[in-house]
Amino acid sequence: MRKDTIVIREIELKDNPKTAKAIRSVLIEFGVPKVGTAYEDEALDCMAETYDNDKKKYFVVAKGNDILGGAGISPLDNYDGNICELQKMYFMAEARGKGLGSEMMAKCLEFAKQAGFDQCYLETMPYMDDARKLYRKVGFKSIDKPMGDTGHYSCSVWMIKDL
Repeated sequence: MRKDTIVIREIELKDNPKTAKAIRSVLIEFGVPKVGTAYEDEALDCMAETYDNDKKKYFVVAKGNDILGGAGISPLDNYDGNICELQKMYFMAEARGKGLGSEMMAKCLEFAKQAGFDQCYLETMPYMDDARKLYRKVGFKSIDKPMGDTGHYSCSVWMIKDL
């Protein structure tokens, strides 16, 4: 891998601190509340371990040794059904506008299908316009209320997609 090449790959243990830092910096940039969002998730500091499971996977956007963001798939917490959740999809400014969001969505949704999920759910903020535009582009539809219990009570936009 050349140092100037941005790649999407599965998270590794060594990526944990840089992934947490990247996600938190994006959340701060967008003014996302630190309470009731991914910012305070315990998993943020141990992502590789959290997603080390047949039904879970987290991908990072890497440029050399730097982590510029990521996204993952996990079964929807506290929900009785075969639905996964797109989780912690955040990109630092350097990774935006390069088509990486579409590439990341394709990787995540392909994994979700291979893992046997029927639908994919996500939560986001109303002012994250570019993210919602991408989600709609790949087939996510808005729904009226949250599903499961992710602990992200500050997120007020909920979407779902059939796989």
